[in-house]
Amino acid sequence: MMTRIQCLAYFVAESTAPEKWRDYGEQMLGMAAHTDADGTVRLKMDAQPWRITAVKGAQDRYLASGWLLNDDADFEATVKALEAAGVALEHGAAHHAAERGYARMAAFVDPAGNRHELVTGRLGAPSPFTSPIGVGNFVTRSATGTDLGLGHVVLPAAATFDPTLKLFRDVLGFGLSDVFNFQPGPDAPVIRIYFLHAACGRHHSIALAEMPNPAGCVHAMVEVGAMTDVGRAYDRVKARGVKLMATLGQHENDRMTSFYMMTPGNFALEYGWGGIAVDPATWQTTMTKEVSIWGHDFSVGFQN
Repeated sequence: MMTRIQCLAYFVAESTAPEKWRDYGEQMLGMAAHTDADGTVRLKMDAQPWRITAVKGAQDRYLASGWLLNDDADFEATVKALEAAGVALEHGAAHHAAERGYARMAAFVDPAGNRHELVTGRLGAPSPFTSPIGVGNFVTRSATGTDLGLGHVVLPAAATFDPTLKLFRDVLGFGLSDVFNFQPGPDAPVIRIYFLHAACGRHHSIALAEMPNPAGCVHAMVEVGAMTDVGRAYDRVKARGVKLMATLGQHENDRMTSFYMMTPGNFALEYGWGGIAVDPATWQTTMTKEVSIWGHDFSVGFQN
């Protein structure tokens, strides 16, 4: 079964001070920011009105992943599959869906406690994107015009890894791109990190990590169209005093050249270039041996 879910359309962060996301989004990421009347901050990175939003709340954390269905038929089939599997669904009223910028929305919580929102029917017309600091473009569409979404997200699934994986593979139909059995030390237990692709062809739109994370997300990823923009963002980390979570490097599985930095949401963001695409119909699952071909020193994230 192939998934009907097209891509990771957006993510939502909860924030005690959403304006921090505005400054971070504009001056660090190079996205265009808009602040709603209620203080919600929305970050624009392509022709869509927004892809990242920060809402006022009691914590600084990752709140929800938004998954795009291309039409009503795919939306309804996905909802029915979840209901048949006994997954409790929250059906969004029209005004709640409109807050996300879509005509329809249904939400559920996976076995690991991560919130997911299914959406379809984008509201609002596309508009040009211009970076306030000169980032060329973010990769959100393929050369043929396929919506690749904002990037990917790696979510925690510590004690419930197997049922969470089963939900995404067997119920939602995500394909397994890559398997990584990570052992951080010779006597440490193995941590499973499984990478899954949606219908769009991005190597992975979600990964599940067998580890806890109090911020609700291990990391999110955005991809730019030129390596130069990764290098300039790397320079901005030092200039702006943003905490570096991993040095520059290239991953083995998706070939992404990237670095990791902290967000105002207390989770990491990978800023990268050059990730490979997969054919969801023919891709054979790979097994990663190492996190990266070169670079990506994650020990810096544990330093003060």
